[in-house]
Amino acid sequence: MKYLLFILIAFSTVSAWTQDATEIIRKTDEKARGVESSQGLMRMTIVRPSWSREIEIKSWSKGRDYSLMLITAPARDQGMAFLKRDKEIWNWQPSIDRAIKLPPSMMMQSWMGSDFTNDDLVRESSIVVDYTHELLGSEIIEGMDCYKIQLNPKPEAPVVWGKVITWIEKKELLQLKTEFYDEDEYLVNTMYGKNVRMLGGRLLPNRLEMVPAEEEGKMTVVEQLDLAFDDPISENFFSIQNMKRVR
Repeated sequence: MKYLLFILIAFSTVSAWTQDATEIIRKTDEKARGVESSQGLMRMTIVRPSWSREIEIKSWSKGRDYSLMLITAPARDQGMAFLKRDKEIWNWQPSIDRAIKLPPSMMMQSWMGSDFTNDDLVRESSIVVDYTHELLGSEIIEGMDCYKIQLNPKPEAPVVWGKVITWIEKKELLQLKTEFYDEDEYLVNTMYGKNVRMLGGRLLPNRLEMVPAEEEGKMTVVEQLDLAFDDPISENFFSIQNMKRVR
């Protein structure tokens, strides 16, 4: 009887930790993307040992099902767009006047030659819906007390990572560090959230650095130049026709 009671208490404790971890991830995700919508302007800098290049991007999102990204610079890539609409991912390439539907197999590929994957930027998968969440404990990152949470992919979920471990600052729910592992549990990339400041009326890391684990001298930096949350955006905005003409 005592053994059964111990099992029940242990199970309820694990369930509570899992529920708490999922709630932390949900709130962190909503803070970064907005409950209803978000729109912004960002600059991506791809750093390599012998060169670097910048890309400027406008972005719009509505919930977890709709997003649109438009490249505004450099001139050679200007007008290229990426659209997520429900479970479909599309890429508009004005140089060939063609919209291409991206298959799930391309989600792991590099986005525009950066250290971010297509999935990282276009977000086919959801860190809230497609993973289970386990609270591993607490750690100090950059002098701030953080939850350490492991994300494990659900069976059949459209994810590209074998597991993800993230550190989220406890007071403001700031995602300060995230490690991405492949299916064999080898570390592939580490993302750092830095330069915390007010963006769209809320505290968020203004600078994200994606650093490959085994490629010295390589890094991709994303800086948020402008950001607004929860302004009304129609679902019709996220259409293939609008992807071709949005500016």
